Amino acid sequence: MTTTENPRLPFDRRNALEIAPLYARLRSRSPLTRVVTPAGDPAWLVTSYEHVKEVFRDNRFGRSHPEPERASRISHAALQDGPSGNYDTEEHEHKRMRRMLAPAFSAPRMRALSDHIADLTSRCLDDMRAAQDANPGRPVDLTELLAFPLPVLVICELLGVPFADRAHFRTLSERIAVLDGREDAQAAMREFMAYTASLAAAKRKDPQDDVISDMVAVQAEDPTFTDEDLARQAAGLLFAGHETTSTRIALGVLFLLSDLSRRDRFVADPDGQVQRTVEEILRLSATSGTGGLLRYAHEDVEIGGVRIARGDAVLVSSDAANRDESVFPAPDEFDPTRSPNVHVAFGHGAHVCIGANLARIELRTVFPALFRRFPTMRLAVDVDDIAVRTDRLAGGVESVPVFL
Repeated sequence: MTTTENPRLPFDRRNALEIAPLYARLRSRSPLTRVVTPAGDPAWLVTSYEHVKEVFRDNRFGRSHPEPERASRISHAALQDGPSGNYDTEEHEHKRMRRMLAPAFSAPRMRALSDHIADLTSRCLDDMRAAQDANPGRPVDLTELLAFPLPVLVICELLGVPFADRAHFRTLSERIAVLDGREDAQAAMREFMAYTASLAAAKRKDPQDDVISDMVAVQAEDPTFTDEDLARQAAGLLFAGHETTSTRIALGVLFLLSDLSRRDRFVADPDGQVQRTVEEILRLSATSGTGGLLRYAHEDVEIGGVRIARGDAVLVSSDAANRDESVFPAPDEFDPTRSPNVHVAFGHGAHVCIGANLARIELRTVFPALFRRFPTMRLAVDVDDIAVRTDRLAGGVESVPVFL
């Protein structure tokens, strides 16, 4: 069903701080475009802000598929690759998941966690200083010492995962997220699920104040929430809880350091500027390696004058929507004074990302702390020389070398 005239994802872009110019060209022609996914299957790509929000809030679109064996795939990774969940019970399962996780990810719980996040951030910054002192004159990899470990520390704390296991699940996460991972990605997912299942077994014997213990408690009251459901949900949270935030920390630093006058303005008043700066980082950070979030039409739907047939795959591009010139003046410019900033980085409607509060707390903590500690920090290479990860679900960059 693929055709040569339909563009294939992922699209080429110049560097980590931009998205492919093809998104804007496609949006100028139509809010929806037929594309070929990274897996080689047909899909609709939604690039218009208005219609991205419309798809997000329309319950005729879901992650399940009426005929899973016929569904388009977007990758050969082991997460977000194709349909998931049961077509008949998807809405029930989603509501159960939200009820189960809402207390753990509530704004009050996140505020209570904020002091601990500040302590964890300070430890990571100490590691950066130690690395620079040990190798004066050589750059420090901010990704390796801050952008990756901080979200891992936080999500381990929240879920009840031993931080000592971080190297194990980092390896598994990387294998799971390779777009063309195929059997190795599936094998890593099986290992990941077995790992989270073993954690759940330990929580049954000794419950703690953490998310996996909460899930075990729900399972005890709801026999339809199986061991496989619990393991897959926990694995998904562990993956999502560190991958996208890690990407946004790295890209946020790149945005602030790519123009030293921008860095200096932030350094002059980090606490006063952090809220709007973080929202602009969220708006501009491209965190999809596949082109968008995957949905399937559960019935025939018309969006933006385009008929989408039942079962068609739809890629909802928040990255493109967040640069829609009809909503955001000078959409490709980094403007930390932008207000209002109505981005859809965390989705929209009933399916907005449940971890949004956590991500915001982490980002609002890390940037002031980082630039108070290292106010003259600068990039060790040009932005155009930062390698973009084109083979991973969450996109991102390989490293961010800096001088402190």
